[in-house]
Amino acid sequence: MKIAIISDTHDNLVNLKKVASFINKNKIKILIHCGDIFKPETIKEGLKEYDGQIYLIFSRADASFSNIPEDAFKNLPRVKADEYFGEIKKDKRKIAFCHFPEIAKELAKSQKYDLVFYGHTHKPWEEKIGKTKLVNPGNLAGIFYMPTFAIYDTKADKLELKILTKL
Repeated sequence: MKIAIISDTHDNLVNLKKVASFINKNKIKILIHCGDIFKPETIKEGLKEYDGQIYLIFSRADASFSNIPEDAFKNLPRVKADEYFGEIKKDKRKIAFCHFPEIAKELAKSQKYDLVFYGHTHKPWEEKIGKTKLVNPGNLAGIFYMPTFAIYDTKADKLELKILTKL
């Protein structure tokens, strides 16, 4: 199973729609968003053509920064929102995701997960902590670095960085 991982959209609707189009064409049915979305309308509008399951992180820090009510994502269809970190299990792979690198490192150090995804820094990054891959897919907004995201194939245990402008 393939999973798309994105982060730091910062309300860039154009780039989010490009990613949605790509993951639809590639029949990717799970999308993880590692935070800094800002407006719930961005997810609703940007992913309205996407019919897969969406997992996202929405922290109180994000809410106070962008003045979004905590429950803003609760009524969006196909969206499961977690506050500090989320986790899923697919094809015997345990995956955690969060926004902040400090939380991600602690999750990776726990050795409970095969992969931990995070955002916040906007910089694509991959390292290994014990058996756990710690991965930042970059940012969709194109702030500080070019817009990127990741695709993870659970069966092949293969991670691929995608540069949005090269799709």
